[in-house]
Amino acid sequence: GAASTTRRNYSMSATTFAGSAQFAAGSILMQGGGALAAVVAAVLLNARYVPISVTVASIFPGRAPRRLVESQLIVDESWALAGRSGRFEYPILIGAGLLFYPLWVGGTAVGALAGSSLGDPKDYGLDAAFAALFLSLLRPYLRSRQALGAALLAAAVTLTLLPVAPAGVPIVAASAVCLLGLRR
Repeated sequence: GAASTTRRNYSMSATTFAGSAQFAAGSILMQGGGALAAVVAAVLLNARYVPISVTVASIFPGRAPRRLVESQLIVDESWALAGRSGRFEYPILIGAGLLFYPLWVGGTAVGALAGSSLGDPKDYGLDAAFAALFLSLLRPYLRSRQALGAALLAAAVTLTLLPVAPAGVPIVAASAVCLLGLRR
């Protein structure tokens, strides 16, 4: 029932600190897709955290258990904010993650408890808000023609694959293309 759906949404929000994965999995399940398809979509979307984590691994102090726990605070926003100066700053990455996590879980709780009284999420234009968020996070990283070219190529791949590829595939493909573009 509704109570189990609320608990499931809240639990996923608390354990999956990645909005795109949660939205993709939720969308697949709400459209009648299976749990396996939802998990695969979430894993594909979160595959971008492998190269993101590699870029900041050296700034994490301490032993592996501490680094493992703290690395859970790496999300797109904390990573982008931590590196906007040209080098990654540990206090900003951890501070942003510590701020975003309770906001994310709390926002999910409000949404789950308030439910339909908040209206239809489609009316808020979240698709445009997410695009605007990621574009604003990207801007400080476009310091060279090479970076701009890689970003434009990744955008073209994403827009080309969105209508035809399963959830998660466009972002993974765009990340791969972008990484190849930056290596040249």
